[in-house]
Amino acid sequence: MFLTLAIITTALLAIATTFDLRTREIPDWISLAIGVTAVVASLIGWLGMSIAWVSAGGIVGLAIAYGLFRFAKLGGGDGKLIIALGMLVGPVGILIVLFGMAIAGGVLSLIAMLRGQRDYAYVPAIAAGFVGYLGFVYFVV
Repeated sequence: MFLTLAIITTALLAIATTFDLRTREIPDWISLAIGVTAVVASLIGWLGMSIAWVSAGGIVGLAIAYGLFRFAKLGGGDGKLIIALGMLVGPVGILIVLFGMAIAGGVLSLIAMLRGQRDYAYVPAIAAGFVGYLGFVYFVV
């Protein structure tokens, strides 16, 4: 079931990336779909985490997303995606996702600087962080 959840989430992140690149807005239904997938998968035993662990991941994601929204000027839609991914991967997993996201975000900011842009879509970095997490979990752990 891990592969199914990974495919669903990656597809939703690809849709969010498309919206972010085109309009700089991310529809709420994408974050909601990832969060609901995490809760349902946990309740039926597909996720391998208890609902308490899913909640803890959401809380860690919320704390980090709030800090990034408040102090680093990350968008609200980006923050909601981080919270939903925190629910899906748990409190430790979201830290791995954020590590990959920071690396990809740094590359995106360098590209934006070279192009003379001050604003750029950040969902590609979030998606890259999640894909990096999948690679880490699948190949390393």
